[in-house]
Amino acid sequence: MSGTLVDVLCKIWAASLSSTNIPAPFKDHESMLKSIDAIEVGDVPWQTFNVTYQGPRPEQNVPTWMEAEFDVWFRDPREVVKNILARPDLKDDMDLTPYRDYNGEGDRQYENLFSGDWAWDQATQIAQDPDTHGSTFIPFVLGSDKTTVSVATGQTEYYPLYISPGNIHNPARRARRNAVALIGFLSVPKTDESYADDPHFRHFRRQLYHTSISTILQSFKPGMTTPEVVLFGDGYHRRVIWGIGPYIADYPEQVLLAGVVQGWCPRCLAFPYQLDSGDLRRCREHTEALIEEMHPGHLWDSYGVIANVVPFTNDFPRGDIHELIAPDILHQLVKGTFKDHLVEWVRKYLKANHSKRDYKKILSNIDRRIAVAAPFAGLRRFPQGRGFKQWTGDDSKALMKVYLPAIEGHVPDDMVRAMRAFLEFCYIVRHNSLTDKDILNLQRTLEEFHRYRTIFEESGATASLSLPRQHSLAHYVFLIQQFGAPNGLCSSITESKHIEAVKEPWRRSSRFNALGQMLLTNQRLDKIKAVRLNFEARGMLDSGFFSAELRALQQLSQVEDPPDEGPSSSTGHGGLQIHEPVSCSVRDPEDEEEEPAVDGTTLMAEVNLAAKSSEYLDVPNLKRLTRRFLHSQLGSDSTRRTVRSVPPQDLPNLPDRLRVYDSAVSVFRAPSDLSGSGGLKRERIRSVPLWRNEARRRDCAFVVTRPDVSGIFSMEVARVLAFFSFRYMDHAYPCVVVHWYKWFGEDRDELTGMYMVQPSMNPSGSNHVEVVHIDSLVRAAHLLPCFEAKFVSRDETCHTSLDDYKLFYVNRFVDHHAFELA
Repeated sequence: MSGTLVDVLCKIWAASLSSTNIPAPFKDHESMLKSIDAIEVGDVPWQTFNVTYQGPRPEQNVPTWMEAEFDVWFRDPREVVKNILARPDLKDDMDLTPYRDYNGEGDRQYENLFSGDWAWDQATQIAQDPDTHGSTFIPFVLGSDKTTVSVATGQTEYYPLYISPGNIHNPARRARRNAVALIGFLSVPKTDESYADDPHFRHFRRQLYHTSISTILQSFKPGMTTPEVVLFGDGYHRRVIWGIGPYIADYPEQVLLAGVVQGWCPRCLAFPYQLDSGDLRRCREHTEALIEEMHPGHLWDSYGVIANVVPFTNDFPRGDIHELIAPDILHQLVKGTFKDHLVEWVRKYLKANHSKRDYKKILSNIDRRIAVAAPFAGLRRFPQGRGFKQWTGDDSKALMKVYLPAIEGHVPDDMVRAMRAFLEFCYIVRHNSLTDKDILNLQRTLEEFHRYRTIFEESGATASLSLPRQHSLAHYVFLIQQFGAPNGLCSSITESKHIEAVKEPWRRSSRFNALGQMLLTNQRLDKIKAVRLNFEARGMLDSGFFSAELRALQQLSQVEDPPDEGPSSSTGHGGLQIHEPVSCSVRDPEDEEEEPAVDGTTLMAEVNLAAKSSEYLDVPNLKRLTRRFLHSQLGSDSTRRTVRSVPPQDLPNLPDRLRVYDSAVSVFRAPSDLSGSGGLKRERIRSVPLWRNEARRRDCAFVVTRPDVSGIFSMEVARVLAFFSFRYMDHAYPCVVVHWYKWFGEDRDELTGMYMVQPSMNPSGSNHVEVVHIDSLVRAAHLLPCFEAKFVSRDETCHTSLDDYKLFYVNRFVDHHAFELA
């Protein structure tokens, strides 16, 4: 917010206190900023150093980059990490020793960084030294990635460097709880086109990168061999040994880090044209031996090694950049293999094997299939298909969820199988915890992908399958065993940090010499966050003081007994009166679909009716269905099974009025998805007469029907027609009206790997509809039409697809919890 607007708020604040003779806390924005700057908690000031070229120079026409000074801004990373370790709110989200975890079946589980072999091996080395024996090993995870904040103002780029303690649990690192901190802005050297390919400039640019990182991390170096006493969030001091942990980076930066030639693998010695044949891993000792014995030209051609690059890890104990490069789900799998390769290859195949007219017709039909996917919480819509020019990571992830049925029938079956195997690989890798069985499944899907993807080469869609990003899949099993689940080391973490640390501060700046303003903004925000955590730890912001009042207000807003009469009541459905609270309002068409994250770890799953109510209830035979439901709730198990045969006169009578809701909120553990710190996720299941002023929306859900059966067949899929509740004999019954679907076979579809369902009908031909208890709902389900070879009509929309088709895939790729469930 601008200083002028802050001044206005300060004046309003002062005016509101004028009758009390109490002064406002801040006179203007300057006094507010002075108060923030005076905060000492979490204060790690910014520093700077500059780097200049020191090599040979030409006698005439010296390039400007040789004479320029390149500024690098940084904060002491050791102090930043110590501040994170000392936070009380993270004390339950960090490990103090490496461990090996096994489930009840004896399978090893890989989750956080400390569950892998790398941390175990590092701790073993530390324990063998008498001077460091018994110390707590704390590695730090690094990440860097250039980001563009403005194209219009001359391609303004920044090169942020991030750090996070390696012993922090993956969900805490992903949940934006400030467990990842900005510690520096690296310099971005530029020159004109005549020197862009100059070997001297390229070498200087590489070494500037490594020298800058090495200089920033120097404060850690003494503590890598001599223990340092550090305060932790649980109040204990521990002797700590620091270490360089995994480095989060995309492929171009991995190449820069490892000092290898573009096109080569930074982890193994496979040749660029035979990447899948390589199995010998690179290591620091081998690379140094090669550089000492061989000519730089031979190293470049035969080993892909750039001889004059010294990785920054060489300056520190136990540092080997080849073993520290982390897996990158976002750029290697989602953006790289899926978006850049497979989706593009499908397009090239269609173009090469059809006339121009048919090619455009098929591509348009694929777009329409994508566009008619039913709405789902958190699912990005593609009203015009996937034909957009600028892809984001979120676009690619969203397309992965709905792409498989869209291409079925338009491409060879082996292409669909290859795409399915790859998607299964991506979703298994994304698990928050992987077992030995998951790793076997991962290897199986990778083998299937390699077997089926040859169809792309055989059909002419691509000239080569030897691609670095696809080759990275071969290293994932080893990396999981080394570093735990890859979702805690993905570049999506640093990409999301760009918004808070770079893009938003840049927008707040004057755009002129913006870096200094951005540094100050980051420093002030960090102080505010740190002092808030300090206040919370001291009990100064205890929300429990208001808990009783908040519960009372909540009970008043969700009272079950409606008034006897009022303007918001309506009559229908065999004499039932549907109560609508006067306070109910039409849903804002701009409401976000994603629910806020939930912190905590104790809850496994829960579904509650939302507070808002819909305008009407359009369900035939609602009274009869509800009386049957109530009879089943009051009777024995045998009665519930035969409730349809109970005579109407033996069914209990209902109260005159029902309270109707437009949605229910499901809370369940989904640590593999974006969730709260404890892995809890909120999801809204909707049944509304008008959604975003377009059409009605009736979501689908998984409903438990056979709890004694394990797996997916313990549940049925149903479409939610309405939510309502009523009281009977002083007991509240929250209900949901569902239209059942029945499983189409007992096996997954061989091509897509998804189960199939079809609407369940009564013998009379009407829909099979029932009223069930809200507690039987598990979570939302997403259905995708089985298109086969059908072309989608332009009249079909995402709001009508569940009515227009009679056979559906249960979309296991809509999110990672659904993948594990189905």
